[in-house]
Amino acid sequence: MGMRTPVRTIGKGRRSIGVLGWALRGAAAGAAGTTALDAVTYLDMVVRGRGASTTPERTVETLAEKAHVPIPGEGETRRNRVQALGALTGLVAGVGIGVAVGLVHAAGVRTRPLAGTLLITGGVLVATNGPMTVLGVTDPRTWSAADWISDLVPHLAYGAVVKTTIDAFDRR
Repeated sequence: MGMRTPVRTIGKGRRSIGVLGWALRGAAAGAAGTTALDAVTYLDMVVRGRGASTTPERTVETLAEKAHVPIPGEGETRRNRVQALGALTGLVAGVGIGVAVGLVHAAGVRTRPLAGTLLITGGVLVATNGPMTVLGVTDPRTWSAADWISDLVPHLAYGAVVKTTIDAFDRR
């Protein structure tokens, strides 16, 4: 018989959850948070009649250019690919940050609901807007109050849903 590698677990007894388990729970929380962020964003677009942000597509274009990786296609086909890649980067970021929250949870870090929501919201704002700012796609220093609200409120919804979801996994 082969040797089994022990898995680090958190908790006691049969309900112990390994680090991988918390990473998966974090991914689920991140997916739920991303859904909330998208829903709040689309609701804002409906209420104000505003168009979608082009920063995800511009970020994809800038990254592709800097990495010297061409995006295949021409005309509308290429534009569609860039748009899809922009949306996918948001999904990957949302789920990825959820995984990070799950791993922090696995390490035993617990926060109160409001503090956790604000920490997750701040983290996701930095993780998403930081690279776009560094790449020169956007400059938050030039944003209007409406721009800030349009960005902050959906990310706050993300933070609240991720925190609530990850905490729900911890209840016995």
